[in-house]
Amino acid sequence: MENLDLKQMSAMVDIISEEKGLPKETVLDVIEQAIAAAWRKDNGDRDMNVRATLNTKTGEADVFIAREVIEDDVAYNPSTEIPLKEAGKGAKLGDIVEEKHKVTEFGRVAAQTAKQVVIQRLREAENDAVLSAFEDKIGSIVTGTIARVEPKLVRIDLSRASGIMPRSEQIDGEHYSVGQRIKVLIKNIERNERGAQLILSRASADFVEELFRQEVPELENNTVEIRGIAREAGRRTKIAVMSTVPGVDPVGTFVGGRGIRVSAVMNEIGDHEKIDIVNWSDNISEYIREALNPAEVIKVEIDDKKAKVYVSPEQQSIAIGKQGQNVRLASKLTGYEISIELTKPVVKKKKQNVEDSLLSAIEENEEATSEE
Repeated sequence: MENLDLKQMSAMVDIISEEKGLPKETVLDVIEQAIAAAWRKDNGDRDMNVRATLNTKTGEADVFIAREVIEDDVAYNPSTEIPLKEAGKGAKLGDIVEEKHKVTEFGRVAAQTAKQVVIQRLREAENDAVLSAFEDKIGSIVTGTIARVEPKLVRIDLSRASGIMPRSEQIDGEHYSVGQRIKVLIKNIERNERGAQLILSRASADFVEELFRQEVPELENNTVEIRGIAREAGRRTKIAVMSTVPGVDPVGTFVGGRGIRVSAVMNEIGDHEKIDIVNWSDNISEYIREALNPAEVIKVEIDDKKAKVYVSPEQQSIAIGKQGQNVRLASKLTGYEISIELTKPVVKKKKQNVEDSLLSAIEENEEATSEE
């Protein structure tokens, strides 16, 4: 076999497995894919469904071409279909039958194809194995180094692996430069036909939540809890918190002495992003009032999952927020569709004491007498 020694490849399975830290089954599968690709290059076409098996003890290989059984005298594609009369004894329409071929030798081009497949598939398998180690880290924050900045994404080196931060996962208005050390949230591992890809984020609401978990130790022992969070990265975040221990101020716990805890989070996401920390409540009217902070609310009317919130004219712009941001985030936080309505504040009449009332009555009586 020109430039492709199957016995040598069989012997390399254990070596490659140890060097790459991959299971032997994975390495063998990669080599068998390469043999199938090489055979297809020399003897068939790209439409063929070809698989190969390699006997690592003898160094012998076989390939199998899978075809679907179709009716006789029907136009067919010989690469993927076979007429019933040619399918062999016992075959039925719709069955998949395999035709076996012994692998003997490959041409130079096919051998080169096999080598390229081995290199590419091993690289993909190694990458998958490394990324699998990050499965239990999804949702956690890691520190990486920016390797490359592209128009639609940023590539970040995490030492043992690399990931991408798409534009949708970047903080609006934030600038990145090659070599910069940066904290990111491991959001997900996306897998497709081209392999696996680590998706990183700084725009996720979970990123802010995890930053607070690093700053607020009371979260670990459940003294305080995060009950909800809504975020528009680069602009504003609202976070609802509560205490499980009487006497503990949840908002103050998250803010920290002299604001040190919330400041640490803001330093990471940028001072231009505001953070509202509000009290969570199981009373939805009270929760909506808190969520609309810093606006002062006069009245809340609940109808199913909708809420009408009444504010004074001078509080309207605060309640709505710039470009509707405050009310929009409050809606996300509470899960209620919030509309802001105007109302005139109730003016309480000053109560008159008994002396004032008597005096007024005497004055009215004297006026009436003089008129007579």
